[in-house]
Amino acid sequence: MAQKKVDVLIIGSGHTGGMAAKILTEKGISCTMLDAGPMLNFEKYREMKPVHELPYRGFDAPGRLPHVFQASEFNANQWVDEKVIPYYHPPEQPYNWVRVRSVGGRSPFWARQSFRLSDYEFKCKDHDGFGENWPLSLKDVAPYYSRVEEIFRVTGHKDGLPQYPDGNFVEDNSPWSGAMQRFVDAGEKLGVPVTKPRSSLGKDGLASSLNLLIPDAVATGKLTTIPNAIVRKITVDKNSGLANGVIFIDRHSHREMVLKARVIVLAAGTLESTRLLLLSDICNSSGALGRYLSDQTYGAGIICSVPEARDGKAPPHLMGGGALIPRFRNLDTKADGFIRGYAVNVSCSNGPFDGRALPFYGKELEQKLQSYNGSGFSTNIMGEALGHYENHVTLNKEVVDAWGIPTLNIYTKYTSNETNMTKDYVDTMAAMAEAAGFEILVKNYEFNPPGYSIHEQGTARMSDDPKKGVVNKWNQSHDMKNLFVADASVFVSAGWQNPTITMCTLSMRASEYLAEEMRKGNV
Repeated sequence: MAQKKVDVLIIGSGHTGGMAAKILTEKGISCTMLDAGPMLNFEKYREMKPVHELPYRGFDAPGRLPHVFQASEFNANQWVDEKVIPYYHPPEQPYNWVRVRSVGGRSPFWARQSFRLSDYEFKCKDHDGFGENWPLSLKDVAPYYSRVEEIFRVTGHKDGLPQYPDGNFVEDNSPWSGAMQRFVDAGEKLGVPVTKPRSSLGKDGLASSLNLLIPDAVATGKLTTIPNAIVRKITVDKNSGLANGVIFIDRHSHREMVLKARVIVLAAGTLESTRLLLLSDICNSSGALGRYLSDQTYGAGIICSVPEARDGKAPPHLMGGGALIPRFRNLDTKADGFIRGYAVNVSCSNGPFDGRALPFYGKELEQKLQSYNGSGFSTNIMGEALGHYENHVTLNKEVVDAWGIPTLNIYTKYTSNETNMTKDYVDTMAAMAEAAGFEILVKNYEFNPPGYSIHEQGTARMSDDPKKGVVNKWNQSHDMKNLFVADASVFVSAGWQNPTITMCTLSMRASEYLAEEMRKGNV
């Protein structure tokens, strides 16, 4: 008996897999979605406990998740256990690979910052000569950005800055607090724009695939979801050379199964999608697969105190609020020592003060914290990390995961470009804070290892030239016309922006193209 073949098989259920499912099913196409993890049930599996009842008092068990700085005893179960699915990096080149395996992927856990890329990113090589341009411009994707922003209900203010493209916003016209206004004024004198943040409001407390995308696909009656399905290989038809299905393993029973498909949409996340392509030994005629890994630098920053707010003396409306400083370097003039640019998250807090900023301990620290409470002002960098050819991943066939699948070796490091960029950032923010009248307590020039931002991208990049990229401008494999890659692995450059909204935008655009190609019989 011939095995039934599904129309479109989607591997991964995060933001990009969810968007593909929504668009394709609404076009009348039947889809089957595989995810390596279980269905989430927040009500069933969530339990409230006071911290003193937890074995590690809220800290995670030592050594369990060494690369997941975000992990604590409260949330440790949501992250992939590195003992179950290990990976390797050279000791001198640390990499933080933060993973989630459950239906919805990492989409319930992102910070919701929602930025469009500009043509400073899409046409990056034109500006500084490094790397390659995307085979896209902002004009090509702007209509899709607007639709995604409507779905995610992105709040923001229109600023008219070419490096910070305006969007389809829930308008934010809220006034600045007093301290924030002083910082805004200080930036204006230095030519540094300080703008309102842009963030996805979502719905019912979430802005995820689980509540904004997958339900729409389910409502069409065209989506079948199979959880706990760990794909180990994409299979290829020997006659046509096209992808024709997958081999997957049940997470619990370890039973191996086969599923045939007319089209495959790969949306497992940058490194997992690349791992699967490498395991399948496909889509690498260019030699670019696994290369040009990039992300953003995080961790460096300044911590300040607003003097007038100490000892409970803050007048009304002095403290509170946040801001976003979009990239302002290397636009019309060249910065000294680095190319590309960085953005800055700004926080003005009327809550507890960060004790790490005060060089005291014991009773004296308690007294200082009480005095400084409600006076905090801090900044954090989001700096573009360059995607060098040498930043790459390979298969490690000597070390396998709990299902016998080869794992990844990750080789990547930051360079003087990121170091010089970070120094410029800290010095500029310190100058602005000083001009605003804040007390600077910490100037931290050290950034976190690659991967910490959880914005990994670029290992299956797009290009019009099949010799330079893995997919074309429609996220379609150059080597297999019926295989599409929908996640951030297709990014050509990282930019300073949180990639999520762009990922969703490209997935929407690719899915509409795929639906039309299927209608025409071209795929």
